[in-house]
Amino acid sequence: MAQGIPEDVMMNHSLVKELAEVAKDTALLHGIQMRIHETPNSSEVRNENTGIFNLNCSGNNNCIHVVFLQALAVQIHYNTLVDKISQDPDFLQEALASTIAVDDFTARLFRIHQQILKEGKSQSIVLGLNRSDYMLDQRDDGSTSLKQVEINTFAASFGGLSSRTPDVHRHILKVAGRLEDSHRILDNNPAAGLARAVAKAWELYGSERAVVMFLVEESQRNIFDQRYIENELWNRNIPTIRKRFDDVCKMGSLDQDKKLHIDGQEVAVVYFRNGYMPQNYISEQTWDARIMMERSMAVKCPDISTHLAGTKKVQQVLTRPGVLEKFFPDQSQVVEQIRATFAGLYTLDEGLEGDKTVEMGLAAPDRFVLKPQREGGGNNLYGAELFQVLQSVKGSAERMAYILMDKIQPTPVQNILLRRDAPLKISNCLSELGVFGAYVRQGKDMVMNNCVGHLLRTKSSEYEDGGVAAGVAVLDNPLLI
Repeated sequence: MAQGIPEDVMMNHSLVKELAEVAKDTALLHGIQMRIHETPNSSEVRNENTGIFNLNCSGNNNCIHVVFLQALAVQIHYNTLVDKISQDPDFLQEALASTIAVDDFTARLFRIHQQILKEGKSQSIVLGLNRSDYMLDQRDDGSTSLKQVEINTFAASFGGLSSRTPDVHRHILKVAGRLEDSHRILDNNPAAGLARAVAKAWELYGSERAVVMFLVEESQRNIFDQRYIENELWNRNIPTIRKRFDDVCKMGSLDQDKKLHIDGQEVAVVYFRNGYMPQNYISEQTWDARIMMERSMAVKCPDISTHLAGTKKVQQVLTRPGVLEKFFPDQSQVVEQIRATFAGLYTLDEGLEGDKTVEMGLAAPDRFVLKPQREGGGNNLYGAELFQVLQSVKGSAERMAYILMDKIQPTPVQNILLRRDAPLKISNCLSELGVFGAYVRQGKDMVMNNCVGHLLRTKSSEYEDGGVAAGVAVLDNPLLI
């Protein structure tokens, strides 16, 4: 197993301290930063968490190259799969039937989906910006394979900041005296690719006066990540605005042609960076605003059916025999590419199959992850907590709000992580690769379908869950040697 940090660097404590200072300043120079937790809407910022050193994730570098390229190559098929699911109301109905019976939030979203289907969709243009996340699973025989953690079809973040991390890590490696390694950091600009898809949707909408509206959270810590995409759009002379749910409630309206207007401005594209958690909907007026946007002529990213396509339950149902073949008939190679990335996913629906899943999870809780239908990080359950929750719901319908997933077992690699208010120390670290996809469909025609970049997040192995915004993981870059 190769170490992520060369021994000569690990033992040079003064160099590590110097590199930490270089990393902080270089991250600021390149705009890799977030607003601080204490004052999320002020101008105060801090360096975004970043890794001081880049890792090759295993001693078998040929394997790492292969799985990295595998993740990039399968992304366009995942884009297609999500889009096909969003167009199949019968599949969504069947897949989510048990979940919506016990999960009020998913049920509320599903009712909006049904309402839009009943009325008829106003807009034939579909815009998808998603991110599929993976980890390397270490098998008992020592081999590794790429396994999907989840796919995010709603507000997939860090496309902006990860566009700037390559230059930061290249500079750190140069200061560390590793010029050759600095040249191995891959170019990466998901912000530009995501913006290209938004621009295409805006163009197809057909009004130069109309704007792209970023629907944003009340607490805007991660604003700079979004600003990179905004700036890419402004560089194309595409106007953008930032509005909250409250703004839409107070200033939003539909005209007789179902065109969406916010404070007098026509909206061509609604890019949802808010609306994926129950706490985002603080009142009935908030839900009314979501319905109004869904009913409008504006292109939604995602629309309600694509939102539902990204649920954990749908992810679990896709692993069942014959389901992928339904979406890719006579495309066995595509089916094999997608299925190769699946980890074990198990239903907790009522019945014998769900009972078996409960028994399996209770017998070996450290082997699994219990996942609710929630996004945003920090929702998954592990180990003793998994056992406790599964034990409490095993005899009730409430268990159907969850799925059980095999816990992916990556091999830790040593690294030094630069995190706010955390000491500089060598840690056993785990990395998660995200791959960004972007597609635009108009009617039946797929106008654009691309893999537009990647994201690497690294955290200490002492943490089961938690992301960059939570202060646990750091933004990183793959170093393919």
